[in-house]
Amino acid sequence: MKIGIADTTFARVDMAKSAIGTIKKNSDYKIERYTVPGFKDLPVACKKLIEEEKCDIVIALGMAGSKPIDKQCAHEAALGLQAVQLMTNKHILEVFVHMDEAKSEKEIYEIAKNRAEKHALNALALLKGKTELTKYAGMGRRQGKEDEGPIKV
Repeated sequence: MKIGIADTTFARVDMAKSAIGTIKKNSDYKIERYTVPGFKDLPVACKKLIEEEKCDIVIALGMAGSKPIDKQCAHEAALGLQAVQLMTNKHILEVFVHMDEAKSEKEIYEIAKNRAEKHALNALALLKGKTELTKYAGMGRRQGKEDEGPIKV
C-alpha cells in the first residue's frame, strides 16, 4: 500500500511532517509526498499521486487565511478534490485548517498538528476496509480539537 501526501508552501505549519510521522509510527506503508504552492494546486497533485504514483489514498493538507477570498479559494480547492475522488474512485482526505479557527498562532499550530495526525490515522483505517471506522459512527469524533462525543438522550 502507498499513501500520498499533498501539501502546500502557503501553509504556515508543516502538517505533512505530523501526518508522515503518524503513518510511520503506525504502519510500514510507503509514503509519496507532493508539495505545491497553494490550495487550488492540490487537486491535480492528488490526481497525479493516485494515477502516476499509484497511491491507494491521499491526504491533502492546506491552510486558509482568514479573509473571504481565502475561504473562497479553500472551497474551490475542496470542490476540485471531490471531483478527483469521483474521477479516480480513491479517497482524498481533505485536511484544511483556517487561520480564524483560533486566537493564537500556538493554538493554530496545535489544531493543524492534531488534525493532520488524526486524519493520518483515518487514512490507515480506510486502507484496512470500508467498515474499519464504523465503530466510531455517531461518536462525535473531531480532528483538530477534542472530540465532541455522542448526543445522549
